[in-house]
Amino acid sequence: MSKPLESYLRHLTIERGLSANTLSAYGKDLSGYLDFLEQEGVDLMDARSEHIEGYQLALIDSGLIASSRARALAAIRGLHRFLALEGIRSDDPTKKVRPPKLPIRLPKALHLSQVEKLLEASGPEPGVDSPDLIRIRNRAIVELLYSSGARVSEIAALDLDEVDHSGFIRVRGKGSKERLVPVGSFARRALEEYLVRVRPGLVKAATPALFLNQRGGRLSRQSIWEIIRACGEAVGIELSPHTLRHCFATHLIEGGADVRVVQELLGHSSVATTQIYTKITIDTLREVYQSAHPRARR
Repeated sequence: MSKPLESYLRHLTIERGLSANTLSAYGKDLSGYLDFLEQEGVDLMDARSEHIEGYQLALIDSGLIASSRARALAAIRGLHRFLALEGIRSDDPTKKVRPPKLPIRLPKALHLSQVEKLLEASGPEPGVDSPDLIRIRNRAIVELLYSSGARVSEIAALDLDEVDHSGFIRVRGKGSKERLVPVGSFARRALEEYLVRVRPGLVKAATPALFLNQRGGRLSRQSIWEIIRACGEAVGIELSPHTLRHCFATHLIEGGADVRVVQELLGHSSVATTQIYTKITIDTLREVYQSAHPRARR
């Protein structure tokens, strides 16, 4: 690994606090870029925009999809911006390079009735006597995911002291950024039921983790995803890890929430990322209009 790349990855680790998975992806993308430059006989300090465009063409020829090429270019932009800011290079050759055009992919959101079926399948309602304590825990997890819009990894990382019983959770998002997210009454009741009836029996040793597995350790992101997938299978709904997050955002905007408020709740760094949910709402309005208005049909 070249010294500039080592310095950049160290910067991402220390200054920006990126996760190990993100750093690994950046390292892989940038190593491929440096290998390409070496094959072209070009040093990183001498790379120009045409070399970066050439690398993008090479990625197209390799069959890499547009989103992966965009990620690679983002890594390259970050590296060259870092080199310019640190004075290692006097220019940034990526400024003239256009990113690949990405297809608009609308996230899949469930109807409220489907969410309710999913919640019923996850476990008993709070207050309902049930001997299946693990399903009480699972109900709290699914309720909290839908109520907060948090990522699965953020829910898995929650500690007890990050749950404010007045109705908020403190979430650590991407780049270790913290945000406060309100939690609805249904999720609060399910969470209280778990804390009172289930968690004390799961604890084997002192741990700050909110959600525990049957061995008393922190419930992993993968385990939570398996819980969600199993609940979806029980009601015939195909779920992705982000489905409940998409439902949260879409249902808020359909209910009249401001897109910038939803941006803050989701922890998006740019409102442009959140605005995709407004497109979903517009499409829904169009479908309803075309199916209901007598002069809308062709």
